[in-house]
Amino acid sequence: MDLLDRHAHFHPQTDPKVLERDGPIVFERGNGVTVTDSSGRSYIEGMASLWCAALGFTNPRLAQTAHDQMLTLASYHTFNRRANPPAIELAEKLLSIAPMSDGKVSFCNSGSEAVDTMIKLSWLYQSARGRSRKRKIISRHNAYHGSTVMGATLSGLPHVRGAMAVEDNDVVIFAAAPYHYRQAQKDETPETFAARMLSELDALIQREGPENIAAMIVEPVMGAGGVIIPPEGYYRNVEALLRRHDILLLSDEVICGFGRTGHWFGCQTFGFRPDMMSVAKGLSSGYQPIGATLMSREIYQAVSEEAGRLGVFGHGFTYAGHPVTSAVALETLRIYDEIDLIGRVRSLSKAFLAHLHSFSDHALIGETRGIGMIGALELVADKVSRAPFPPSRRVGARLIELAMERGIILRNLGDVIAICPPLVIEEAEIAALFSRLSDALADLQNELLASTSIDREVSA
Repeated sequence: MDLLDRHAHFHPQTDPKVLERDGPIVFERGNGVTVTDSSGRSYIEGMASLWCAALGFTNPRLAQTAHDQMLTLASYHTFNRRANPPAIELAEKLLSIAPMSDGKVSFCNSGSEAVDTMIKLSWLYQSARGRSRKRKIISRHNAYHGSTVMGATLSGLPHVRGAMAVEDNDVVIFAAAPYHYRQAQKDETPETFAARMLSELDALIQREGPENIAAMIVEPVMGAGGVIIPPEGYYRNVEALLRRHDILLLSDEVICGFGRTGHWFGCQTFGFRPDMMSVAKGLSSGYQPIGATLMSREIYQAVSEEAGRLGVFGHGFTYAGHPVTSAVALETLRIYDEIDLIGRVRSLSKAFLAHLHSFSDHALIGETRGIGMIGALELVADKVSRAPFPPSRRVGARLIELAMERGIILRNLGDVIAICPPLVIEEAEIAALFSRLSDALADLQNELLASTSIDREVSA
């Protein structure tokens, strides 16, 4: 399998040269919150795959649901007034838990497509209101909104943008991320920092002209950008500012949606009401590729009128509302209800966050941050000055390697270590995860001390 993969498989978000040299890590089985590789070694999956496997890796009900639907209606589309029972019921269920219960749902296959849909709907909405000049979209540095051309262009991460985003465009403009640990000025409290962020955002809007701005897109917690959690009140003030300027607020809930932060959606956790939301990942617990865009009644009514004038809503995907993916997602939401997912997250987060913050005094940790069942440790070379390690040292990547040797899978975002386990994890498994992480940190610290000693000997 190793040689076949190296020969034929081009991996996403991977250094191709490292893959050619070291080969893939092939996972063959899952059981609860653990996965097992081709050598027979098992790991606690501390990232829920890619922020998504809320129900772990072996849920027989979801497997049976997919099997049953495949035998009933295995495939069909939703273009030109077609529908199927799972898609209909799923749309209704989504609206029942969303902060826009009188809105509409547009299905797709991924979070990236859901984000693209929000942007296109924003433009169509503004055009329908006779405000076709409102085309610009505000994103933020450190944001991640997907891998489509528009998703990459909205993202504020250099490795995502690279040569693959639309450059020299006047559509996407960037505001600062609410990253207090790295962006705060000397002696700036979270409150004064949030006020400055709002003032700078207002200045950006005035400079670009509110009459030219269609929407602002935000992740409630900025996942891939470093698990950045905003100061208290930040989003409520951003929402009020956007409303004053007649700018839509789009919430990218691909990571935060479905209980991760202690509410159904991250916007509810942080107390703001978006005009549209993109969802995916936890929608099916990662068991099927499915995403959706949820829109308010106001958005739907405007775009419906405009689409009617044009003759058709000229957007959609072949597999949008696919009966199998919809059936699995619907069953996922039923299971979430049955296990009281929101109550479970709120209860588990006490232990999760206590373990997370126990690392705050560690010599290599500059900051611990988390909410609900998502958190991060930020590695630093010096706690007092907050000086980072040189990127060439690849300290975060090395910690991930050491963690795997200890039997846990996490993800490094540079030197930020993200932790986002399945939501069915038990307290004993949380304790085991952090115990193994502690051991991996000790291994890293020993390596760094040894390398420092060698450097000193060479210098001498």
